[in-house]
Amino acid sequence: MAKLKRWGRELLLLALIALAVVTVMDWLNAPQAPPAFDAQTLTTLDGERVSLAQLSHERPLLVYFWASWCGVCRFTTPDVARLQAAGGNVLTVALRSGDDTQVKHWLARKRLALPVVNDPAGTLSAQWQIGVTPTFVVVSQGKVVQSTTGWTSYWGMKLRLWWAAV
Repeated sequence: MAKLKRWGRELLLLALIALAVVTVMDWLNAPQAPPAFDAQTLTTLDGERVSLAQLSHERPLLVYFWASWCGVCRFTTPDVARLQAAGGNVLTVALRSGDDTQVKHWLARKRLALPVVNDPAGTLSAQWQIGVTPTFVVVSQGKVVQSTTGWTSYWGMKLRLWWAAV
């Protein structure tokens, strides 16, 4: 029994250390929203003109910065598409993934239907100081309320959107 308690304490300590490391890494890699980002008009691959303020006015918006060449994005992008298909408020930004035709082709090949703003030169991502893909930013009523980088689960995304709405 004493051995089991010791293992439990060590496991709890390891979990706390992992949580602290993840929290510090998110803080260090957090994107910085550019001035007046909420008023900036963006154009999706479908030609729709949108703004983050407009999209996040009624409910929180998940802005997902990804790239076709990103290894981790291969796992997170299908979950983002699933969230969007389930009615989640999502806008994605394809970072340095080619021109519009190449991004559309990549999405079709993967059988993904997402609202995508293409950022072929990385200009938009640079304005946000995105240094890691994938990056998830939650915007509510035109304000950034949380962000995270790296892998996150479908339920993690849903939880972040729910938390922003509370």
